[in-house]
Amino acid sequence: MRVAIIGATGNVGTALLRRIKQARRERGNDVQVIGIARRLPAASAEPYDGVEWHSIDIASGYSRERLVGALRECDAVVHLAWVLQPNHNEPFMRRINVDGTANVLAAAAEAGVRHFVCASSVGAYSPGPKDRPVDESWPARGIATSHYSRWKGEQEELLDDFERDHPYIPVARVRPGLIFQTDAGSQIGRYFLGPLVPKSFLNRLWLPLLPVPRQFKFQVVHAEDIADAYWQIVDQRASGAFNVAADPVFTPDLLAGMLGARRVLNVPVGLVRAVVGITWALRLQATDPGWIDMAKSVPVMSTQRVRRELGWVPRHNSLQALQAVLDGLSAGDGVEASPTLRPR
Repeated sequence: MRVAIIGATGNVGTALLRRIKQARRERGNDVQVIGIARRLPAASAEPYDGVEWHSIDIASGYSRERLVGALRECDAVVHLAWVLQPNHNEPFMRRINVDGTANVLAAAAEAGVRHFVCASSVGAYSPGPKDRPVDESWPARGIATSHYSRWKGEQEELLDDFERDHPYIPVARVRPGLIFQTDAGSQIGRYFLGPLVPKSFLNRLWLPLLPVPRQFKFQVVHAEDIADAYWQIVDQRASGAFNVAADPVFTPDLLAGMLGARRVLNVPVGLVRAVVGITWALRLQATDPGWIDMAKSVPVMSTQRVRRELGWVPRHNSLQALQAVLDGLSAGDGVEASPTLRPR
């Protein structure tokens, strides 16, 4: 089996390389991996060794021809490349996230790939309920006030077009919750907190009060578990959409209990959004207010399909996944060999 991973040095890409190495040990050395990234890792270090690496900027006007060459004869392509920063520069980000996906899809078709697997997100969903889980048939066109969500919806439209134009190529789209692991601690700190927010005490922080609106229910998954879901999809040549998240769903009360805090009741979403918007505009922290709109509006996902059809079972519950990234944030953990996951 020949598998290409686009965005192979990031949080999920690194975890997927580890999962494929496990599969190699279990079934013999029959998985060839092509790693594609704009900035290449130290290729002699785990888990980046034994990979055929290509440095390609997927958004470049010259990328398609190089992508075609790298993807030729691939049994599967896993497209993970997506940028979250600099989120003050939306044209730059859209060029990579949306135009880059279009380039990858066109190259995959030209190269004759046999299976296309794409990283979507719970953020692709249109506003939905928090009191009951929705399955993969819920509309996935994003939330207009979040550029991340809006672009995930555009990406889903590109996948729809690709499926219609190339019905002989199975397409899978993976819609996970927030993805955490200890090794992503420094990266997540850079992406969501920024350089001015102190991080070394986050896993020991005592919060007497936690001002989280009641609408903020969210789902998470450990990077090792989402990597296993990707591998199951590739190995079983699965198609369609898959919601992937661990239990339990985080509610404000559960989050407060985990952090040893008392939740402040009746906190208005508008107030939280205003504070985040002001501090983001002043560049005091790195999260734009669109993430507040997603936290308020995205539905709670049912994960029955991935469990039933692929036999996926997470090894980590959601509390363990969140604790892992809090530990990584505080310790400044990362992966020295990866330019994306570099430690603090």
